[in-house]
Amino acid sequence: MICNGKDVEKNAVIQVAELMAAAARTAPKGCGIDNLEVLILDGEEKDNLAQSIKKYGAEWQMDFMVRDGYNVEASDALLLMGAKIHPILLDHCGYCGYKNCAENIKNNGICSFNTGDLGIAIGSAVSVAANHRIDNRVIYTAGKIAMEIGLFPNDVRVAYGIPLSVSSKSPFFDRGTTDNEAVKREKR
Repeated sequence: MICNGKDVEKNAVIQVAELMAAAARTAPKGCGIDNLEVLILDGEEKDNLAQSIKKYGAEWQMDFMVRDGYNVEASDALLLMGAKIHPILLDHCGYCGYKNCAENIKNNGICSFNTGDLGIAIGSAVSVAANHRIDNRVIYTAGKIAMEIGLFPNDVRVAYGIPLSVSSKSPFFDRGTTDNEAVKREKR
């Protein structure tokens, strides 16, 4: 049997994305309450999101968002992770900026435990990618636009994306310009 190197690498990225999702799910969560949503995109779905990121970036005049769209486009797969916002009903927390969870809910606030749990889950996930030598970068833009276009349920109000790649040079390294020379090299 002969396997094409690119196919093997793509399969490895998908396997690692799945392991990242498992690491995120098992990461510690406040009061043991799981408010995490995880998606893995590749192929056409990933490329459609990349186009949406670039479109919103151009519309909102945010060059870094356009650059991130190119990064997602250059990736082999994208792991998306979001936090459903459901305050955990503590009486004397206040970390969200409100007096208590009831006041947070009344004002449609964002629970700091939900977002903190998301951050811990992201850390667990990217450690798996690093352990498998898969290039990655945490970007808010992919999560933001995934929410904008309805990839997540409505109660997900904070999300991030982690594009994943196997290449001779990380497409997420040269990030100073919108046209990203690394992306151009990858496409040649």
